[in-house]
Amino acid sequence: MTTAPEEYDVIVVGAGPTGENVADRTAAAGLRTVIVESELVGGECSYWACMPSKALLRPVAALAGARGVAGARQAVGGALDPAAVLARRDSFTSHWRDDGQVKWLRDTGIELVRGHGRLAGERKVTVEGEDGGERLLTARYAVAVCTGSRPVLPPDVPGLAEARPWTNREATGSPAVPGRLAVVGGGVVGVEMATAWRALGSEVVLLVRGEGLLPRMEPFAGELVTEGLRAAGVDVRFGVSVTAVERPGGGGEVTLVLADGERLAADEVLYATGRAPRTADIGLEQVGLKPGSWLEVDDSCTVLGVEGEWLYAAGDVNHRALLTHQGKYQARITGAAIVARAQRRPLDTARWGAHAASADSAGAPQVVFTEPEVAAVGLTLDAAERAGLRVRTVDHDLGAVAGASLYGDDYRGKARVVFDLDRQVLVGASFVGPGVAELLHSATVAVVGEVPIDRLWHAVPAYPTISEVWLRLLEGCRG
Repeated sequence: MTTAPEEYDVIVVGAGPTGENVADRTAAAGLRTVIVESELVGGECSYWACMPSKALLRPVAALAGARGVAGARQAVGGALDPAAVLARRDSFTSHWRDDGQVKWLRDTGIELVRGHGRLAGERKVTVEGEDGGERLLTARYAVAVCTGSRPVLPPDVPGLAEARPWTNREATGSPAVPGRLAVVGGGVVGVEMATAWRALGSEVVLLVRGEGLLPRMEPFAGELVTEGLRAAGVDVRFGVSVTAVERPGGGGEVTLVLADGERLAADEVLYATGRAPRTADIGLEQVGLKPGSWLEVDDSCTVLGVEGEWLYAAGDVNHRALLTHQGKYQARITGAAIVARAQRRPLDTARWGAHAASADSAGAPQVVFTEPEVAAVGLTLDAAERAGLRVRTVDHDLGAVAGASLYGDDYRGKARVVFDLDRQVLVGASFVGPGVAELLHSATVAVVGEVPIDRLWHAVPAYPTISEVWLRLLEGCRG
């Protein structure tokens, strides 16, 4: 039975980091805001993605850092302690309890409704609770869909669904280290989880259909990560297709049948082969949209194809940039747009305007926490050329920088910037090597800020740091 309508100013469907940030912005502006969540408040990032994966990977990097410096490596003996690493991981997920995040909502003045939310028409959302009861929520101004994405299993592999493969959730949350782990997919999830579980003691084989890792990044990134994985003992194979998976009863040993006829046995298999929007059952048909589709939006994150400018979609669900920090950025833009419209103020949707998520296309930064790390922002050389830009690249050996050689003995890495010859600005930057994640924000400022090369020349990096690579890169841009 549906209860009487409950009226709010703003309804947010999905309480992951994106939804929380939309709600935070609208509530701070005095709009009565409710957030709907069917799982844990905090979403995928807090419990099954960013936080647990990086908690698993940080000890790997710390140990590698110590072993990479003479004098320190002599003090390091043995391998990682799996029990301690998993316990630390569990602490970062709050043991898969959301009490702290629920308290934050309440303290912020945001109301929470538990249950599965579905659009039920213009500015209407029904919520089905665990008890089967249904509540009808209505919004005076806006509904924001922030339901994120889900892992996708290929439908054409016989036996895969019955084999109960790992997705990112099981890979980041496993309570035990598998003896043998097969990983299918050479993207970010695949390489990070291969790195983590190998360091914790698993025998890992990484199966990739293509001819390289991290295909959306500069080619040298995948090449150096491949070297790092193989040096750690991961069996990396390219040009491999899995034609069937066998696991009678869904438990015990799993067998992967490869296209060449090889039968590969493992204790667990992780499929990291793509993601799809969580929109199959959220009532899109009630507002004229196709269930299961990505939600197309403009730069203010207003959903296209729905009249009235009341429906928004931020985060993974709009397919602009499937990254937590970009989802939170979009949430800030979305919240500002909702508030402006509620206050009957015009939107500033010009490039870099207050209500335009321009950075999604110009400078979305990303870090891959492998050994070595990969950090990139903006366009690769290939993407820039496909966009019709007149560019050149400047590359530099990171190991030749004084700060890098001090950071670690036999430091190996590479840096590249993509330089727009017509505008004299950087449109992309990529770094591979230990500790390069901390180089990324300076590159992001340069790319997003479109800082002219002649001005960047006056931004002096401290000596001796890895950041001194900027001098070498800018010298190359200036000729």
